Amino acid sequence: METPTAARPAAPHSVNTLIVGAGQAGLATSYWLSRTGVDHQLLERRATLGGAWQDRWDAFCLNTPNFSLALPGMPYDGPAPEAFMLRDDLIGHFRHYAESIDAPVRTGADVTRIAAAEGGGFNVATTQGSWRARNVVLATGGYQKPKIPALSAQLPSHILQLHTDSYRNPGQLPDGAVLIVGTGQSGGQIAEELLAAGREIHLAVSTCPEAPRRYRGQDLLYWMMQLAQFGPDYGLNGLTVGQLPSPAARFACNPLVSGADGGHDIHLRDLGRRGVRLHGHLEAADDGDLVFSDDLPERLALVEGAFYQRMKPMFDSYIAATGMSAPEPEPPRTDDWLPSEPARLNLEAANVTSVLWATGYRLDFSILDIPVLDEWNYPRHHRGVTEHPGLYAVGLPWLTGHGSSIVAGVGRDAEYIAQHIAGNTAAR
Repeated sequence: METPTAARPAAPHSVNTLIVGAGQAGLATSYWLSRTGVDHQLLERRATLGGAWQDRWDAFCLNTPNFSLALPGMPYDGPAPEAFMLRDDLIGHFRHYAESIDAPVRTGADVTRIAAAEGGGFNVATTQGSWRARNVVLATGGYQKPKIPALSAQLPSHILQLHTDSYRNPGQLPDGAVLIVGTGQSGGQIAEELLAAGREIHLAVSTCPEAPRRYRGQDLLYWMMQLAQFGPDYGLNGLTVGQLPSPAARFACNPLVSGADGGHDIHLRDLGRRGVRLHGHLEAADDGDLVFSDDLPERLALVEGAFYQRMKPMFDSYIAATGMSAPEPEPPRTDDWLPSEPARLNLEAANVTSVLWATGYRLDFSILDIPVLDEWNYPRHHRGVTEHPGLYAVGLPWLTGHGSSIVAGVGRDAEYIAQHIAGNTAAR
Protein backbone atom coordinates (compact mmCIF):
# COMPACT_ATOMS: atom_id res chain seq x y z
CA MET A 1 0.00 0.00 0.00
CA GLU A 2 1.43 3.36 -1.04
CA THR A 3 1.89 6.06 1.57
CA PRO A 4 0.19 9.34 0.52
CA THR A 5 2.60 12.14 -0.15
CA ALA A 6 2.00 15.78 0.64
CA ALA A 7 1.07 17.90 -2.36
CA ARG A 8 3.98 19.86 -3.68
CA PRO A 9 3.64 23.62 -3.38
CA ALA A 10 2.91 25.31 -6.67
CA ALA A 11 5.94 26.65 -8.47
CA PRO A 12 6.29 30.39 -8.07
CA HIS A 13 5.18 32.67 -10.86
CA SER A 14 8.07 34.38 -12.59
CA VAL A 15 8.22 37.95 -13.90
CA ASN A 16 10.86 40.59 -14.47
CA THR A 17 9.22 43.26 -12.32
CA LEU A 18 6.50 43.11 -9.68
CA ILE A 19 4.66 46.31 -8.79
CA VAL A 20 3.08 46.17 -5.35
CA GLY A 21 -0.01 48.36 -5.47
CA ALA A 22 -2.22 49.40 -8.40
CA GLY A 23 -3.15 52.92 -7.37
CA GLN A 24 -1.92 55.98 -9.23
CA ALA A 25 1.78 55.22 -8.57
CA GLY A 26 1.55 51.59 -9.62
CA LEU A 27 -0.45 52.32 -12.76
CA ALA A 28 1.89 55.14 -13.79
CA THR A 29 4.87 52.79 -13.37
CA SER A 30 3.07 50.14 -15.41
CA TYR A 31 2.51 52.64 -18.21
CA TRP A 32 6.21 53.46 -18.45
CA LEU A 33 7.36 49.85 -18.10
CA SER A 34 5.07 48.89 -20.98
CA ARG A 35 6.59 51.67 -23.06
CA THR A 36 10.07 50.30 -22.39
CA GLY A 37 9.02 46.70 -23.06
CA VAL A 38 9.68 45.35 -19.56
CA ASP A 39 7.63 42.32 -18.51
CA HIS A 40 5.77 43.19 -15.32
CA GLN A 41 2.81 42.42 -13.08
CA LEU A 42 0.81 44.62 -10.70
CA LEU A 43 -0.52 43.13 -7.46
CA GLU A 44 -3.43 44.95 -5.79
CA ARG A 45 -4.62 43.86 -2.36
CA ARG A 46 -8.09 45.34 -2.81
CA ALA A 47 -10.77 43.41 -4.68
CA THR A 48 -11.32 46.30 -7.08
CA LEU A 49 -9.23 49.02 -8.67
CA GLY A 50 -9.35 52.59 -7.44
CA GLY A 51 -6.63 52.62 -4.83
CA ALA A 52 -6.97 54.33 -1.46
CA TRP A 53 -9.59 56.67 -2.92
CA GLN A 54 -12.05 53.86 -2.18
CA ASP A 55 -11.41 54.43 1.54
CA ARG A 56 -12.63 58.04 1.53
CA TRP A 57 -15.99 59.18 2.90
CA ASP A 58 -19.17 59.32 0.81
CA ALA A 59 -19.10 63.04 -0.01
CA PHE A 60 -15.32 63.18 -0.51
CA CYS A 61 -14.22 65.59 -3.20
CA LEU A 62 -10.73 65.79 -4.67
CA ASN A 63 -8.79 68.76 -3.31
CA THR A 64 -6.86 69.23 -6.53
CA PRO A 65 -8.56 70.44 -9.74
CA ASN A 66 -9.35 68.03 -12.54
CA PHE A 67 -6.56 69.46 -14.70
CA SER A 68 -4.09 67.96 -12.20
CA LEU A 69 -5.23 64.43 -13.10
CA ALA A 70 -2.34 64.26 -15.52
CA LEU A 71 -1.66 60.53 -15.65
CA PRO A 72 1.07 59.42 -18.09
CA GLY A 73 -0.47 59.04 -21.52
CA MET A 74 -3.89 60.28 -20.35
CA PRO A 75 -4.04 63.97 -19.43
CA TYR A 76 -7.43 65.20 -18.31
CA ASP A 77 -9.48 66.18 -21.37
CA GLY A 78 -12.95 66.48 -19.86
CA PRO A 79 -15.28 69.47 -19.91
CA ALA A 80 -14.45 70.84 -16.45
CA PRO A 81 -10.69 71.20 -15.89
CA GLU A 82 -11.17 73.67 -13.01
CA ALA A 83 -13.76 71.52 -11.20
CA PHE A 84 -13.07 68.97 -8.46
CA MET A 85 -13.95 65.33 -9.03
CA LEU A 86 -16.16 63.44 -6.59
CA ARG A 87 -14.94 60.19 -5.02
CA ASP A 88 -16.85 57.71 -7.19
CA ASP A 89 -16.01 59.59 -10.39
CA LEU A 90 -12.37 59.61 -9.37
CA ILE A 91 -12.39 55.85 -8.78
CA GLY A 92 -13.94 55.38 -12.22
CA HIS A 93 -11.27 57.62 -13.72
CA PHE A 94 -8.47 55.36 -12.44
CA ARG A 95 -10.27 52.21 -13.52
CA HIS A 96 -10.63 53.65 -17.00
CA TYR A 97 -6.94 54.49 -17.02
CA ALA A 98 -5.97 50.92 -16.04
CA GLU A 99 -8.11 49.60 -18.87
CA SER A 100 -6.82 52.10 -21.43
CA ILE A 101 -3.15 51.21 -20.78
CA ASP A 102 -3.97 47.49 -20.53
CA ALA A 103 -2.31 47.26 -17.14
CA PRO A 104 -1.61 43.65 -16.09
CA VAL A 105 -3.29 43.73 -12.68
CA ARG A 106 -4.20 40.96 -10.27
CA THR A 107 -6.72 42.18 -7.69
CA GLY A 108 -7.25 40.56 -4.32
CA ALA A 109 -3.54 39.67 -4.23
CA ASP A 110 -2.26 40.85 -0.86
CA VAL A 111 1.54 40.78 -0.60
CA THR A 112 2.59 39.31 2.76
CA ARG A 113 6.39 39.14 2.44
CA ILE A 114 9.16 40.41 0.20
CA ALA A 115 12.58 38.82 0.72
CA ALA A 116 15.87 38.81 -1.14
CA ALA A 117 16.34 35.63 -3.20
CA GLU A 118 19.55 33.67 -3.32
CA GLY A 119 21.48 34.72 -6.41
CA GLY A 120 19.63 38.04 -6.76
CA GLY A 121 16.07 39.14 -7.26
CA PHE A 122 13.20 38.61 -4.84
CA ASN A 123 10.88 35.98 -3.45
CA VAL A 124 7.43 37.48 -2.94
CA ALA A 125 4.66 35.75 -1.00
CA THR A 126 1.03 36.73 -1.60
CA THR A 127 -2.44 35.48 -0.77
CA GLN A 128 -2.60 34.21 -4.36
CA GLY A 129 0.64 32.27 -4.42
CA SER A 130 4.32 33.12 -4.61
CA TRP A 131 6.37 35.05 -7.16
CA ARG A 132 9.99 35.30 -8.23
CA ALA A 133 10.98 38.67 -9.65
CA ARG A 134 14.19 40.43 -10.63
CA ASN A 135 12.76 43.76 -9.51
CA VAL A 136 10.10 44.94 -7.06
CA VAL A 137 8.50 48.38 -7.10
CA LEU A 138 6.83 49.50 -3.87
CA ALA A 139 3.83 51.53 -5.02
CA THR A 140 1.64 51.25 -1.93
CA GLY A 141 1.44 55.01 -1.40
CA GLY A 142 1.83 57.18 1.66
CA TYR A 143 -1.57 56.45 3.20
CA GLN A 144 -1.10 52.90 4.38
CA LYS A 145 -2.08 52.77 8.06
CA PRO A 146 -4.31 55.23 9.96
CA LYS A 147 -2.33 57.03 12.65
CA ILE A 148 -4.18 57.32 15.97
CA PRO A 149 -2.58 58.84 19.07
CA ALA A 150 -1.93 56.53 22.01
CA LEU A 151 -4.06 58.69 24.27
CA SER A 152 -7.13 57.41 22.43
CA ALA A 153 -7.00 54.46 24.85
CA GLN A 154 -7.70 56.90 27.70
CA LEU A 155 -11.11 57.94 26.38
CA PRO A 156 -14.29 56.45 27.89
CA SER A 157 -15.39 53.20 26.27
CA HIS A 158 -18.82 54.57 25.31
CA ILE A 159 -17.29 57.24 23.06
CA LEU A 160 -17.36 56.22 19.41
CA GLN A 161 -13.88 56.67 17.96
CA LEU A 162 -13.24 56.66 14.21
CA HIS A 163 -10.26 57.59 12.10
CA THR A 164 -11.26 59.56 9.02
CA ASP A 165 -10.29 56.44 7.06
CA SER A 166 -13.41 54.76 8.51
CA TYR A 167 -15.72 57.78 8.49
CA ARG A 168 -18.41 57.73 5.77
CA ASN A 169 -21.17 60.25 6.57
CA PRO A 170 -22.81 62.19 9.46
CA GLY A 171 -25.48 59.50 9.92
CA GLN A 172 -22.77 57.09 10.99
CA LEU A 173 -22.24 59.05 14.22
CA PRO A 174 -24.50 58.89 17.30
CA ASP A 175 -26.50 61.94 18.35
CA GLY A 176 -24.46 64.46 20.26
CA ALA A 177 -21.45 66.68 19.72
CA VAL A 178 -18.37 65.56 17.77
CA LEU A 179 -14.71 66.20 18.55
CA ILE A 180 -12.48 66.30 15.47
CA VAL A 181 -8.77 66.05 16.22
CA GLY A 182 -6.65 67.56 13.46
CA THR A 183 -7.14 70.32 10.90
CA GLY A 184 -5.57 68.93 7.75
CA GLN A 185 -7.64 68.68 4.59
CA SER A 186 -9.75 65.78 5.87
CA GLY A 187 -10.40 67.37 9.24
CA GLY A 188 -11.38 70.68 7.64
CA GLN A 189 -13.70 69.19 5.05
CA ILE A 190 -15.42 66.85 7.48
CA ALA A 191 -15.90 69.70 9.95
CA GLU A 192 -17.70 71.64 7.23
CA GLU A 193 -19.82 68.59 6.33
CA LEU A 194 -20.86 67.98 9.94
CA LEU A 195 -21.54 71.67 10.49
CA ALA A 196 -23.85 71.69 7.46
CA ALA A 197 -25.61 68.64 8.93
CA GLY A 198 -26.38 70.63 12.08
CA ARG A 199 -23.91 68.90 14.38
CA GLU A 200 -22.13 70.61 17.26
CA ILE A 201 -18.39 70.39 16.67
CA HIS A 202 -15.26 70.74 18.76
CA LEU A 203 -12.09 71.03 16.69
CA ALA A 204 -8.55 70.45 17.98
CA VAL A 205 -6.32 72.67 15.84
CA SER A 206 -3.07 71.28 14.43
CA THR A 207 -0.37 73.22 12.56
CA CYS A 208 -1.47 72.46 8.98
CA PRO A 209 -1.17 75.72 7.03
CA GLU A 210 -4.11 77.59 5.62
CA ALA A 211 -3.77 78.74 2.01
CA PRO A 212 -5.87 80.56 -0.58
CA ARG A 213 -7.65 78.27 -3.00
CA ARG A 214 -6.66 80.67 -5.79
CA TYR A 215 -3.68 83.00 -5.98
CA ARG A 216 -2.89 85.57 -8.66
CA GLY A 217 -5.57 84.29 -10.99
CA GLN A 218 -4.82 80.56 -10.79
CA ASP A 219 -5.65 77.66 -8.53
CA LEU A 220 -3.05 76.90 -5.87
CA LEU A 221 -2.25 73.59 -7.61
CA TYR A 222 -1.49 75.31 -10.89
CA TRP A 223 1.42 77.18 -9.33
CA MET A 224 2.61 74.12 -7.44
CA MET A 225 2.63 72.04 -10.64
CA GLN A 226 4.45 74.77 -12.53
CA LEU A 227 7.08 75.12 -9.82
CA ALA A 228 7.60 71.38 -9.47
CA GLN A 229 8.09 70.83 -13.20
CA PHE A 230 9.78 74.01 -14.39
CA GLY A 231 11.03 75.77 -11.25
CA PRO A 232 14.46 74.08 -11.23
CA ASP A 233 15.09 75.48 -14.74
CA TYR A 234 15.04 78.92 -13.12
CA GLY A 235 16.97 77.94 -10.00
CA LEU A 236 13.77 77.65 -7.93
CA ASN A 237 14.10 74.38 -6.07
CA GLY A 238 11.82 74.98 -3.08
CA LEU A 239 9.55 72.06 -3.93
CA THR A 240 12.37 69.52 -4.30
CA VAL A 241 13.25 67.10 -1.52
CA GLY A 242 16.74 68.53 -1.11
CA GLN A 243 15.27 71.77 0.22
CA LEU A 244 13.40 70.18 3.11
CA PRO A 245 14.66 71.28 6.52
CA SER A 246 14.73 67.69 7.80
CA PRO A 247 13.68 64.17 6.75
CA ALA A 248 10.72 64.42 9.13
CA ALA A 249 9.35 67.27 6.99
CA ARG A 250 8.42 64.68 4.35
CA PHE A 251 5.33 63.97 6.45
CA ALA A 252 4.13 67.56 6.92
CA CYS A 253 0.47 68.09 6.10
CA ASN A 254 -0.82 69.69 2.93
CA PRO A 255 -2.45 73.16 2.78
CA LEU A 256 -5.93 73.41 4.26
CA VAL A 257 -8.15 73.92 1.20
CA SER A 258 -11.27 72.20 -0.09
CA GLY A 259 -12.56 71.05 -3.46
CA ALA A 260 -16.16 70.87 -2.24
CA ASP A 261 -18.81 73.19 -3.71
CA GLY A 262 -16.54 74.22 -6.56
CA GLY A 263 -13.45 74.68 -4.40
CA HIS A 264 -12.81 77.20 -1.64
CA ASP A 265 -10.52 78.28 1.18
CA ILE A 266 -11.05 76.94 4.70
CA HIS A 267 -10.34 79.43 7.48
CA LEU A 268 -10.41 78.16 11.04
CA ARG A 269 -11.52 81.50 12.45
CA ASP A 270 -14.45 81.47 10.04
CA LEU A 271 -15.42 78.02 11.31
CA GLY A 272 -15.21 79.40 14.84
CA ARG A 273 -17.51 82.30 13.99
CA ARG A 274 -19.97 79.76 12.56
CA GLY A 275 -20.14 77.92 15.86
CA VAL A 276 -17.30 75.40 15.75
CA ARG A 277 -15.55 75.26 19.15
CA LEU A 278 -11.83 75.66 18.49
CA HIS A 279 -9.25 74.16 20.84
CA GLY A 280 -5.48 73.83 20.86
CA HIS A 281 -3.51 70.64 20.40
CA LEU A 282 -4.94 67.65 22.30
CA GLU A 283 -2.27 66.90 24.89
CA ALA A 284 -3.80 64.59 27.47
CA ALA A 285 -6.88 62.56 28.31
CA ASP A 286 -8.00 61.22 31.68
CA ASP A 287 -11.14 59.21 31.13
CA GLY A 288 -13.63 61.93 30.13
CA ASP A 289 -11.45 64.96 30.84
CA LEU A 290 -9.36 66.32 27.97
CA VAL A 291 -6.53 68.84 28.14
CA PHE A 292 -5.56 71.03 25.18
CA SER A 293 -2.57 73.30 24.71
CA ASP A 294 -3.25 76.92 25.72
CA ASP A 295 -1.52 78.39 22.65
CA LEU A 296 -4.51 78.69 20.33
CA PRO A 297 -3.96 82.37 19.38
CA GLU A 298 -0.34 81.67 18.45
CA ARG A 299 -1.37 78.46 16.69
CA LEU A 300 -3.94 80.26 14.53
CA ALA A 301 -1.41 82.95 13.63
CA LEU A 302 1.08 80.24 12.64
CA VAL A 303 -1.28 78.40 10.29
CA GLU A 304 -2.44 81.66 8.72
CA GLY A 305 1.04 83.00 8.11
CA ALA A 306 2.73 79.88 6.72
CA PHE A 307 1.58 80.39 3.12
CA TYR A 308 2.85 83.96 3.01
CA GLN A 309 6.19 83.02 4.52
CA ARG A 310 6.97 80.02 2.30
CA MET A 311 4.75 79.45 -0.74
CA LYS A 312 3.85 83.00 -1.76
CA PRO A 313 7.51 84.03 -2.24
CA MET A 314 8.13 80.95 -4.39
CA PHE A 315 5.10 81.63 -6.57
CA ASP A 316 6.00 85.31 -6.97
CA SER A 317 9.60 84.45 -7.81
CA TYR A 318 8.46 81.97 -10.44
CA ILE A 319 6.10 84.49 -12.04
CA ALA A 320 8.87 87.11 -12.10
CA ALA A 321 11.50 84.70 -13.46
CA THR A 322 9.29 83.44 -16.29
CA GLY A 323 7.84 86.83 -17.18
CA MET A 324 4.32 85.41 -16.92
CA SER A 325 1.39 87.76 -16.87
CA ALA A 326 -0.54 87.45 -13.61
CA PRO A 327 -2.70 89.78 -11.51
CA GLU A 328 -0.97 91.57 -8.67
CA PRO A 329 -1.09 89.66 -5.36
CA GLU A 330 -3.79 90.50 -2.88
CA PRO A 331 -2.68 91.63 0.57
CA PRO A 332 -2.67 88.98 3.30
CA ARG A 333 -5.96 88.36 5.03
CA THR A 334 -6.13 89.95 8.46
CA ASP A 335 -8.42 88.63 11.16
CA ASP A 336 -8.19 89.22 14.91
CA TRP A 337 -11.20 87.13 15.99
CA LEU A 338 -10.27 84.79 18.81
CA PRO A 339 -12.15 81.86 20.35
CA SER A 340 -12.74 81.72 24.09
CA GLU A 341 -12.79 77.98 24.75
CA PRO A 342 -11.03 76.79 27.93
CA ALA A 343 -8.02 74.49 27.72
CA ARG A 344 -9.98 71.69 29.40
CA LEU A 345 -13.05 69.85 28.12
CA ASN A 346 -15.24 67.34 29.91
CA LEU A 347 -16.77 65.11 27.27
CA GLU A 348 -19.91 64.32 29.25
CA ALA A 349 -20.59 67.95 30.12
CA ALA A 350 -20.09 68.95 26.47
CA ASN A 351 -22.28 66.02 25.29
CA VAL A 352 -19.45 64.77 23.06
CA THR A 353 -20.39 61.25 21.95
CA SER A 354 -17.89 60.66 19.15
CA VAL A 355 -14.28 61.49 18.28
CA LEU A 356 -12.94 61.64 14.74
CA TRP A 357 -9.18 61.27 14.45
CA ALA A 358 -8.09 63.41 11.49
CA THR A 359 -4.50 62.64 12.37
CA GLY A 360 -3.17 61.31 9.09
CA TYR A 361 -1.45 58.07 8.18
CA ARG A 362 1.85 56.32 8.73
CA LEU A 363 3.97 54.24 6.40
CA ASP A 364 3.84 50.47 6.80
CA PHE A 365 6.45 48.36 5.04
CA SER A 366 6.20 45.40 7.40
CA ILE A 367 6.02 43.15 4.33
CA LEU A 368 9.69 43.95 3.66
CA ASP A 369 12.12 41.38 4.98
CA ILE A 370 14.99 43.54 3.75
CA PRO A 371 16.86 46.07 5.96
CA VAL A 372 16.32 49.16 3.84
CA LEU A 373 14.11 51.41 6.01
CA ASP A 374 15.19 54.51 7.91
CA GLU A 375 14.02 55.60 11.37
CA TRP A 376 10.81 57.01 9.88
CA ASN A 377 10.04 53.67 8.17
CA TYR A 378 10.87 55.29 4.84
CA PRO A 379 13.00 53.37 2.28
CA ARG A 380 16.54 54.70 1.98
CA HIS A 381 16.86 55.66 -1.66
CA HIS A 382 18.03 58.04 -4.35
CA ARG A 383 15.24 59.14 -6.69
CA GLY A 384 13.26 56.03 -5.76
CA VAL A 385 16.14 53.61 -6.33
CA THR A 386 16.66 52.04 -2.91
CA GLU A 387 19.92 50.85 -1.40
CA HIS A 388 18.97 47.24 -2.16
CA PRO A 389 19.56 46.34 -5.84
CA GLY A 390 16.33 45.83 -7.73
CA LEU A 391 14.08 47.37 -5.07
CA TYR A 392 12.32 50.63 -5.96
CA ALA A 393 9.73 53.00 -4.48
CA VAL A 394 7.23 55.27 -6.23
CA GLY A 395 4.40 57.47 -4.94
CA LEU A 396 5.73 58.24 -1.47
CA PRO A 397 5.45 61.77 -0.04
CA TRP A 398 8.45 63.86 -1.04
CA LEU A 399 10.20 60.98 -2.80
CA THR A 400 11.86 63.56 -5.06
CA GLY A 401 9.62 66.57 -4.52
CA HIS A 402 6.31 67.89 -3.29
CA GLY A 403 4.41 66.30 -6.19
CA SER A 404 5.72 62.77 -5.75
CA SER A 405 2.61 61.50 -3.99
CA ILE A 406 -0.05 63.31 -6.05
CA VAL A 407 -1.44 62.41 -9.45
CA ALA A 408 0.13 65.42 -11.14
CA GLY A 409 3.67 64.49 -10.12
CA VAL A 410 3.88 60.73 -9.74
CA GLY A 411 4.39 60.13 -13.47
CA ARG A 412 7.83 61.81 -13.52
CA ASP A 413 9.17 59.58 -10.76
CA ALA A 414 7.58 56.51 -12.36
CA GLU A 415 9.24 57.28 -15.69
CA TYR A 416 12.67 57.55 -14.08
CA ILE A 417 12.21 54.22 -12.24
CA ALA A 418 10.98 52.47 -15.39
CA GLN A 419 13.98 53.70 -17.36
CA HIS A 420 16.31 52.54 -14.58
CA ILE A 421 14.73 49.07 -14.63
CA ALA A 422 14.81 48.90 -18.42
CA GLY A 423 18.48 49.89 -18.47
CA ASN A 424 19.41 47.24 -15.95
CA THR A 425 17.35 44.62 -17.78
CA ALA A 426 19.04 45.38 -21.08
CA ALA A 427 22.47 45.17 -19.43
CA ARG A 428 21.88 41.62 -18.18
